[in-house]
Amino acid sequence: MQAARWARRLYIPLAILAWIALAAVILWGASHIARALLLLIIAAILAYAIAPAARMLERFMPRFAAIAIVYLIVLGAISTFIYFAIATTIHQAGSLSRELMDLLSPRQGRTTPLEQALIHYGISPDQIAQARHQLITSIGDFSKQALPLLQSILDFAIDIIIVAVLSIYLLIDGSRVARWARNNTPTATRASFFLDTLQHVVGGYIRGQVTLAALIGLLVWIGMLIFHVPYSVLLGVLAFAMAFVPVLGTLVSGAVCVLIALTQSIWIAAGVLAYFVIIHVIEGELVGPRIVGKAIGLHPVVSLFALIAGGELFGIWGALFASPLAGIIQALIITFWTEWRQSHPEQFQSADEQLADDIAEVTLETADHPTVDIEQPTR
Repeated sequence: MQAARWARRLYIPLAILAWIALAAVILWGASHIARALLLLIIAAILAYAIAPAARMLERFMPRFAAIAIVYLIVLGAISTFIYFAIATTIHQAGSLSRELMDLLSPRQGRTTPLEQALIHYGISPDQIAQARHQLITSIGDFSKQALPLLQSILDFAIDIIIVAVLSIYLLIDGSRVARWARNNTPTATRASFFLDTLQHVVGGYIRGQVTLAALIGLLVWIGMLIFHVPYSVLLGVLAFAMAFVPVLGTLVSGAVCVLIALTQSIWIAAGVLAYFVIIHVIEGELVGPRIVGKAIGLHPVVSLFALIAGGELFGIWGALFASPLAGIIQALIITFWTEWRQSHPEQFQSADEQLADDIAEVTLETADHPTVDIEQPTR
């Protein structure tokens, strides 16, 4: 009896190590097809995100027509956003670049406002001239990379088209694939549980992340208006975009807002910094866990490990989708682990054995830390 119990205790860590090794091999293989795999994952996430709207419209029209209407609505929303937000953002970005050029460009016989501020802090004009020369050289080197940059933009546009086409196919045939998986796995309940968990994790994550990013962008826009910081729309759009970048997103958008607020006064910059601290608390402690965390159901240690591993393997895209992928892997492991326990009950402790072990541990702890009886005073 004791030998069988020790064998079970040895087998479980070995099984966990085997699963970890298998996951490492799968991730190593996936790293060699990262681009294709990421496009498929993004398409699946997009399909899961808009599937509820398509299913709702399916009650009144054929499936293909419902999908077409949903995509037209999404395209119209994106176009409206581009027309109002992006146009204003481009205008404000142009104004910001002109102001930066005014700050950096020397005038005849006079120093720029930026030079005056730097000289006030003890930086010599020679050091400023050397830094300006290095900056101009860096800008020239960057301009030489214009052609590769255009190539990257073209590749990104092609990736968007591929993702849209893949997501349409997944929406059209998704229910058929799910039905096939339920009918062709050894245990139907296992497949149903995994597919339902997959839809819950992925769909909930993408909807929650977009909602959280929109809330952060709105708060930043309102805050910049309150503090009278220029380029409020540009900063709000930047905060919305950076909210999708794990860990560094809020820090980067906050640093940009504080730097622009410094052009007004140091007190406004201090107020903006305090405001971003409040936004960070709201995002990380109050709203974020409720919107995104509950949809994923990951322990913070697992989430941090997934973030680091995703960034190492797939770069920024891997860090962005690390949490939902970790949630999917967790659901897959739980599914197969539950199935294994049901099919091999002899390898796990029964309820009576677990109760006996708990009683033994409590007895040992009591023996190691004996209680001292206090005599009650006699009356």
